[in-house]
Amino acid sequence: MGFPYPGGRESLRSLVPGLALAGAATVVAFGVEALVPGLNATTVAVLLGALAVNVDLITGRHRAGVAFCGRTVLRIAVVLLGLQLSLSDVRDLGAPGLAVVVMTVAVTFLGTRVLGRVLGVRGALALLVATGFSICGASAVAGMQPVADGDEDDTVVAVALVTLCGSLAIVILPLLRVPLGLDYTQFGSWVGASVHDVGQTVATANRVGHATLEPAVVVKLSRVLLLAPLVAGVGLARRSRPHRPPPAGAQPGAAGHRPARLPLFVAGFVGAVMLRSTGWLPGLALEAAHGTQQVLLTTALFGLGTGVSWRLLRRAGGRPLLLGLLSWLLVAGIAYAGVRLTG
Repeated sequence: MGFPYPGGRESLRSLVPGLALAGAATVVAFGVEALVPGLNATTVAVLLGALAVNVDLITGRHRAGVAFCGRTVLRIAVVLLGLQLSLSDVRDLGAPGLAVVVMTVAVTFLGTRVLGRVLGVRGALALLVATGFSICGASAVAGMQPVADGDEDDTVVAVALVTLCGSLAIVILPLLRVPLGLDYTQFGSWVGASVHDVGQTVATANRVGHATLEPAVVVKLSRVLLLAPLVAGVGLARRSRPHRPPPAGAQPGAAGHRPARLPLFVAGFVGAVMLRSTGWLPGLALEAAHGTQQVLLTTALFGLGTGVSWRLLRRAGGRPLLLGLLSWLLVAGIAYAGVRLTG
């Protein structure tokens, strides 16, 4: 069997320095998570990647490997994420719980798109921010990337924004439980419906403890399930547009390239959910898949973090940051209203 990259062994060898650096950063990220309660490895990984690129630790020899992490490894992690969700979990939410999930995703996604237009944020970037904030952070950004008319900078900025606001949620949301009048179960549902990344959701719920973690994870993973239909819907809408050349620096699959209705790895995510729902997989296999997914996601986010240079953020300007903060307030507000209305 041949090597799946142009150039064969030479191309594979070029990945090694970047993969080794990402592996070392992953070990450090999990070490920090173990030592600092409330700070999860995925957040640390993004920060390490940003630090590495801004102190010029990332050289030309590392770029191929870290780019592989931020793209291919992230997509594998998204597929494995599907093994954490069973359709029976979604059924157990009941109609009120499902209504909160659907309402939160729909209002946040559409509202963020509208806010992006009002603020003058590029359409592709606003789309990625809307997807990341309404569904599941960096994983959702990766899912939408192939059908967005954007470039690498749009992806990196969107990931930076969901990471920043998700990290703020870990600190701020637990402080609001009592003032907002939420019991432990309601707080868990609110966290699951409003926090972006799965790891950030777990970290936020763990800071309160008691009965918050289970509802937080079930509601969160139910939001994740909406990733596939959302990406498919956007892909279909964009395929129906008249053909036009893609913008400079656009990803393959941008406008003019007729993107697929559903990216292959998102279809793999749906297949993983279906497989988990059969009940065929033993608990040990599911635990192994969960651990593997966490490691791969942490490694991938280090790769994405290496694109978060201060020069890039300055070039992006303050409007994307304002969009991210407003979208965070929107998702938290809609989720809170839904949790209170459903009791």
